[in-house]
Amino acid sequence: MAARFVLAFDQGTTSSRTMVFDETGAVKASVSQEFEQIYPQPGWVEHDPEAIWRTQLETAKQAMERAGIGPQDVAAVGITNQRETTVVWERSTGQPIHNAIVWQCRRTADVCDRLVRDGLGETFRERTGLVVDAYFSGTKVKWLLDHVDGARARAARGDLCFGTIDSWLLFKLTGVHATDYSNASRTLLYNIHTLRWDEQLLRYLDVPGEMLPEVGPSSHVYGTTRALGGEIPVAALCGDQQSALFGQAGFRPSDCKNTYGTGCFVLMNTGDRPAASRHGLITTIAWGLDGAVEYALEGSVFIGGAVVQWLRDELGLIRTSAESEAVAAQVPDTAGVYVVPAFVGLGAPHWDMRARGAIIGLTRGSNRAHIVRAALESIAYQSADVICSMESDMGARIPRLKVDGGAAMNNLLMQHQANVLGTPVVRGDMVETTALGAAFLAGLAVGFWKGQGALEGIWREDRVFEPEWDAATRDRHVAGWRNAVDRVVTQKRP
Repeated sequence: MAARFVLAFDQGTTSSRTMVFDETGAVKASVSQEFEQIYPQPGWVEHDPEAIWRTQLETAKQAMERAGIGPQDVAAVGITNQRETTVVWERSTGQPIHNAIVWQCRRTADVCDRLVRDGLGETFRERTGLVVDAYFSGTKVKWLLDHVDGARARAARGDLCFGTIDSWLLFKLTGVHATDYSNASRTLLYNIHTLRWDEQLLRYLDVPGEMLPEVGPSSHVYGTTRALGGEIPVAALCGDQQSALFGQAGFRPSDCKNTYGTGCFVLMNTGDRPAASRHGLITTIAWGLDGAVEYALEGSVFIGGAVVQWLRDELGLIRTSAESEAVAAQVPDTAGVYVVPAFVGLGAPHWDMRARGAIIGLTRGSNRAHIVRAALESIAYQSADVICSMESDMGARIPRLKVDGGAAMNNLLMQHQANVLGTPVVRGDMVETTALGAAFLAGLAVGFWKGQGALEGIWREDRVFEPEWDAATRDRHVAGWRNAVDRVVTQKRP
């Protein structure tokens, strides 16, 4: 009997998830586990790579059990992952030499400042499509080599492997040291025009080429794993945001989506040529498929859904993340309160590593509901800043915004997003499109689905949120937000 399912490993910033999809794109089972967030000092964020591996493997086994399937029923595994998070491990043992340095971590801000002062910012931008920021992997690798005893010499001998989380999981599953174009393009080390690791950039960051993974297509059989009880092909690697765009069937130039996860990430497909931004966005590789590479413009918001976790875990204003919508709905608006969640700096379009969070506009009448609503609304305002920059770059309005991710289920947030943008917001019936994209890519690699045309019919619309504000109301609210952001910004955007 032919295998009837595809597994998607969706390894995120706060949890590992495995989803089982059938040929119609329906979810047969889904299991997730949270893991510890490690904060060694302010602005630093780490993960235990072994905890990532353990939770991802456990969720896979549990999802298969819940779906009532065995390895013989699985056509392929696709991996999608939190990007930029950096792991270095021993090639011979598979043991990490240090905790993973998470994409949110700001510890290398001084290294980035030095590179910019040395006049290298434009060189990195031209070759990688990225701004020099602690967000990306390259300076994190440098930090590990500089601060773990003996690491630099071992890396030069080829004893150590560097990888983002896709590479780490692939190595643990198959023993293969590789990554795909989408993840390589997030490292500050990969030339997105030549599709090669850039030797000059490696020298600037003092990263030995011997520790780098091979780079391949996003849809490709990288090896087989027996970790799930039988031989299963591992047939896709793709960074989570590019995977979400693929899962949204964003196959055509100008297709645009926003994913509401720990952060928020707006991507627009720009086709087979990279488009340079003049308004603080980055250029990235969307995916490699069928012998070709496609590109995207991207704006990254560092703190999206994580602000809701902050309300829950640090302030105790809500008991569960799901409660945020009901609490926010207790008031008709924020009464002038704005939350700017720059806990780890600001991403696009500001790229301010040293900005820090603030609550603006408090009065004696401000209460719990106002603060919760303002925190939720901050997710929409930050996303709108990115989308406005994208529209300026493209010289045209985005006709509609497709949305996905856990917070896309929050109707209050989605309505506010439509209001702030003045653009319809379209939610599909599958909000976990990050995992769906990984499943699509893996399924294509093994013939489970016959081409992208077969995938377009799987994406289905759930609800459209139409704007309710007039232009004057929108301008007033946006002006209040921008005034709040100006209070925390420490430098002008690039």
